[in-house]
Amino acid sequence: MAQLVTIYGGSGFLGRYIARRMAQEGWRVRVAVRNPNDAHFVRPYGVVGQVEPLFCNIRDDASVAAVAQGADAVVNCVGTFDSFGKNNFDAVQAEGAGRIARIAAEAGAARMVQISAIGADPEGPSLYARSKAEGERRVLEAMPQAVILRPSVLFGPEDDFFNRFAGMARFSPAIPIVGANVRFQPAYVDDVAAAAVEGVTGRAEPGIYELGGPDVDTFRELMQLMLGVIRRRRLVISVPFWVARIMAAGLDGLERATLRLYRNGTLTRDQVRQLGRDNIVADGARGFAELGIAPVSMEAVLPEYLWRFRPSGQYTAIKDSARNLRD
Repeated sequence: MAQLVTIYGGSGFLGRYIARRMAQEGWRVRVAVRNPNDAHFVRPYGVVGQVEPLFCNIRDDASVAAVAQGADAVVNCVGTFDSFGKNNFDAVQAEGAGRIARIAAEAGAARMVQISAIGADPEGPSLYARSKAEGERRVLEAMPQAVILRPSVLFGPEDDFFNRFAGMARFSPAIPIVGANVRFQPAYVDDVAAAAVEGVTGRAEPGIYELGGPDVDTFRELMQLMLGVIRRRRLVISVPFWVARIMAAGLDGLERATLRLYRNGTLTRDQVRQLGRDNIVADGARGFAELGIAPVSMEAVLPEYLWRFRPSGQYTAIKDSARNLRD
């Protein structure tokens, strides 16, 4: 019988790519999610019955155990940017990760891949960074042979980074950003999925891998690259950190005051603290090279999905060709 992997958060941005690759490897795939009815799109990744979405709440032992039974390996892709509520940083990224590792070990899973993030640091400035580091600690405590992947910002067709700012550029004459000079090393989502497959199959040595793409750019340079792809001229405005802190405090306060009827998806105080540090692979860290993966550049992928934000959408290239003929 084919081996079985349980992917917690397997219908999310990264999780779906891992699920597809594991199905292509011939594994049976359990996609453990809070809303399995919204995850049926993963079923066609394999043959009938090969990929199955199942309910799981990673804050509950019994729920995690139910989908871990019989799994040869597990992958934890669950993450959050929520500092409030039941699904906050500690509950999801620290306690949740530790719970998955502990129960997977008890269920007899041989391998685990934990998706963390560049910048995970027990002494980090943000709650996000500290909770990711605590999650890593708990995973390694339960499964010392785990593979931990720390990607930089992910890009790909479903990303919430380039798509978000490209959408803003359609209607706004300016793009305000915090930390214009902070450096990022964006990684293509399918490359990170390939790295996870190496961990699941045992082809990767245990330990921590920091995953960044071939290019290192400042936040401002990333916005200029995106604007070039969507062929729009917009002013990129650098918001000073002191202004950003005031804005974020107000938005966080509004979320608390409305008992979360308003959700702050714009800018939080924790995000401002995160933006004070570069998000790039550390010197000497193991990465894509050690996994035998050549990462794809942004220029090779961004035009494939950002074209819809161009002034003429899919017809931009045709119009340019027609203009050249007239000239």
